[in-house]
Amino acid sequence: MQTVLFACIHNAGRSQMAAALFNALADPTKARATCAGTQPADAVHPEVIAVMRELGIDLASAKPQPLTDHLARQADILITMGCGEACPVVPGVQRDDWPVADPKGLSLEQVRAIRDEIHQRVLHLVHNNGWERCARLLSE
Repeated sequence: MQTVLFACIHNAGRSQMAAALFNALADPTKARATCAGTQPADAVHPEVIAVMRELGIDLASAKPQPLTDHLARQADILITMGCGEACPVVPGVQRDDWPVADPKGLSLEQVRAIRDEIHQRVLHLVHNNGWERCARLLSE
């Protein structure tokens, strides 16, 4: 079982979308995702909840959580999105950075574009590691 940790600043947008999409696409017996932020917000951004609901994913009850060294050490892969030097470097944990815009306060159209970019990145991550749930989901 592999654990992927998606991290951003507020854990209220990018990382929430990435983890939810990952868990929808990946075989839960092979990999799972979690997410956190360096400065967690009080709640997931409403525009993020709205665009994820369009895909049948409900983030209304998701709670942003802090990115701790302990949480990072539990991950096999740490994918950062905009937290820069505030995101930890953990020996033995593979790290990648996805330069994805922050959706906070943007229009639904702009947030959809960010969601779709994250979706494509997650599809590639899942596929490249052989974590697919089923081929049908990858083609959607």
